[in-house]
Amino acid sequence: MKRAWWAFALLSLLGAGSASAHSGGESLLLDHVRKANDRFKNVSAAVAEGYAPIPCASGQQGGAMGIHYVNGAFLQDGVIDIAKPEAVMYEPTPDGKLVLVAVEYIAFKGPAALEGHLFNFNGAPNRYGLDPFYELHVWAWKRNPAGHFADNNPNVSCNAAKPE
Repeated sequence: MKRAWWAFALLSLLGAGSASAHSGGESLLLDHVRKANDRFKNVSAAVAEGYAPIPCASGQQGGAMGIHYVNGAFLQDGVIDIAKPEAVMYEPTPDGKLVLVAVEYIAFKGPAALEGHLFNFNGAPNRYGLDPFYELHVWAWKRNPAGHFADNNPNVSCNAAKPE
């Protein structure tokens, strides 16, 4: 009986170690994304680099993605570069400001990954009118209880978005 208990304890520790390593990998990617893209805290930096807004995107199950500022050149170049996300995401606030919450990496060929994190596949038709694509949201500036790489964030809202 003692031997079974020790085996269970060892397996539990090994499982916890794996979870910690995975969480550490997520934290590392979040840190890399923040360092590479903190310049976008000011939306004028995104505009200066060729990003343009599309309407605020909210989810059917609640939460939102925010206003995406998309760089068409990066969307078409087929390159995934941590410092050049295809989209930068902002949450509109009641005082009219835009707060950086996340970035999105998009690829049309896959499977795609960034630092070992696989992108999600989106088929067509989709609400963006795009061909099938792979995407990875990275919620590096606003905590997302649904996960660091989930599409929608229940803590983000489009309620303060100005009508297009």
